[in-house]
Amino acid sequence: MSQLPQPKSVWQHLTLVSLSRPSSALWQSAYITRINGVLASWQQDNWLLRQAHVIAAGLVLMLFVVAPFASTTGIGLILLACSAVWLLLLLRDRLAFTPVHLVVLVYWAVSTVATAFSPVRADAVDGWIKLTLYLMLFALLSHLLRSPRVRNWTITAYLLTALVVAAAGLRQWFFGADALATWVDPDSTLAGTTRVYSYLGNPNLLAGYLIPAVLLGAIAMVAWRGMGKLLAAVITLVTLTCLVLTFSRGGWIGIVAGGFVFLGLLIQGWSQTLPPPWRRWTLPGLLAGTAAALAVAVSAVAPLRDRVSSIFSGRDDSSNNFRINVWSAVVEMIKARPVLGIGPGNDAFNQVYPFYQEPGYTALSAYSVFLEISVETGVIGLICFFWLLLVAFSYGWRCLQQLRAQGSPESVSGAFWLLAAMAAMVGMLAHGLVDTVWYRPQVSVLWWLLLALVASFDRSSLNQSLQ
Repeated sequence: MSQLPQPKSVWQHLTLVSLSRPSSALWQSAYITRINGVLASWQQDNWLLRQAHVIAAGLVLMLFVVAPFASTTGIGLILLACSAVWLLLLLRDRLAFTPVHLVVLVYWAVSTVATAFSPVRADAVDGWIKLTLYLMLFALLSHLLRSPRVRNWTITAYLLTALVVAAAGLRQWFFGADALATWVDPDSTLAGTTRVYSYLGNPNLLAGYLIPAVLLGAIAMVAWRGMGKLLAAVITLVTLTCLVLTFSRGGWIGIVAGGFVFLGLLIQGWSQTLPPPWRRWTLPGLLAGTAAALAVAVSAVAPLRDRVSSIFSGRDDSSNNFRINVWSAVVEMIKARPVLGIGPGNDAFNQVYPFYQEPGYTALSAYSVFLEISVETGVIGLICFFWLLLVAFSYGWRCLQQLRAQGSPESVSGAFWLLAAMAAMVGMLAHGLVDTVWYRPQVSVLWWLLLALVASFDRSSLNQSLQ
């Protein structure tokens, strides 16, 4: 007698486990398109279609190489080209559809409805177009990164570019740099401290750009071979040092949060190779030791101590006071339109915020990713975003377990990059609690890269069902 299927738990429903199983009828039918054969007869004679993957990979590499140096318009043009190539691939290939893709699609649908009902619709449409370009980049990346070669090229391109950016930041520290804005409370002991910003023009933006580089560089020390390990060590050391010298408190929070998750995942996954007595205490011991080392460093270095202590000084710090006033105004904006918000984009925000701002506290954003999502797409959008995080991390965890179980060199390499991607996502989310540099294209493309890296491990790349 055949066994009756076990009922799914609430957790399994929320994390869309059924979509992760290749045996599922839903998985078999869940492709973005079934019309990939439309261009089959053209493909042999059409150079553009035959080289679509090469063109797509070239555009992606260009994007991550030029992003820190290019204007917003320049990055937008590359994103537009990436979108066009993705549409070609959409017609030509069978594109896998993971649980992460599904929730991203739902989030886009919510943003579309929020745009349609926005009180400043024309401005919201501009934000919706930008969001759509980012989501098409995510779709393209999640398809291309299924190839280990493209994955390694893309990550390497970003890390080498981050090394150049961080080196320029270190040069500013040693030789000085003009502050392009008032980034430090003039009444604090740090008033004369140089905050490096490199090519990005803002230390907080630079910190957000470097968080993934530190964690991906750290894992590259394990994943790369030969002299690549030395290069990875240099990348990690230089980017981490530059991140610290931004004196971005949000960036520090992000790298500490991401670093702890990184160590936790790394130790949990490979602790089975240790002798039994070591397995129980390795994780808490290393995490406690890391926390103690951070505490000693902060206590011993006066600028670090002063900057960290300012996090807890409330309104006594001018930056804190500014953010608190902006947050208060944004909360009132959310209360006014709690369901679907005002529509996506900074243009929509800039049109509505002046009606709620406190005098003298002009702002271009909500200074918190979660508040920004709430004000743009309302409670529905925020719930959808949390759902996306839940699905992405649970899916990534299942993929991580499967890759470890396979044990092949290619699977282990994929597991390392997946681990670093999830840790970097946590770091960017932690930074996003108190800042919105995430919405700047130089940083936003990195978020979608990390999410696409998680979603790229579909059934074809795992070759086995995810349990």
